[in-house]
Amino acid sequence: MNAQDCLNKLRELRDVTFSTVSANGKPQARIIDVMLVEEGKLYFCTGRGKDFYAQLMASGDIAVTGLTRDYKMIRLNGKAKKLSDQKVWIDRIFEANPSMNGVYPGESRYILDPFCIDEGQLECFDLNVSPIERECFSFGDAKPEKKGFFIADTCIGCGTCAANCPQQAIDEGTPFVIRQRNCLHCGLCEENCPVQAIVRRGEGDAS
Repeated sequence: MNAQDCLNKLRELRDVTFSTVSANGKPQARIIDVMLVEEGKLYFCTGRGKDFYAQLMASGDIAVTGLTRDYKMIRLNGKAKKLSDQKVWIDRIFEANPSMNGVYPGESRYILDPFCIDEGQLECFDLNVSPIERECFSFGDAKPEKKGFFIADTCIGCGTCAANCPQQAIDEGTPFVIRQRNCLHCGLCEENCPVQAIVRRGEGDAS
């Protein structure tokens, strides 16, 4: 699995959740079609009269989430950009998605503007295996994000974290080590560590 595979999965799902934030800071989510995926870029469109359009134009910040039939969650966090050559892109989108002609017949299609997400972070979270598996990627110019927890050198080796981990994703060592690929990010290890040796990734350490 890589970033392109994740984008392709979203295109295969097609109808996925696109989330933004409104002008008053309220979360907004709706089902939108993934219209095209090409060379590390995801394309979609929306009407200029919609709140979704206004939110995209205000910041471009967007989260996209879909779930496959075999319980793989694909999540994208990125920045949406409105494309120039509006009619060219809308015609391409309608050619690739002919069902759109029934929704916006004839010239009415040009009330839609095309958008592209060409940078961001992607995650594939597989709930159908034990232990669970998580893979994270960045694409475009986005920098990788570190999520979850790591165990610092102040670990005393007591094993409390490993005993409490619901996925048994912590290996014995000096210090103990969290297998990031299998971590739920639930924080149970952090809450139970007697010496506060478990730290959120990205907080004061590059681990």
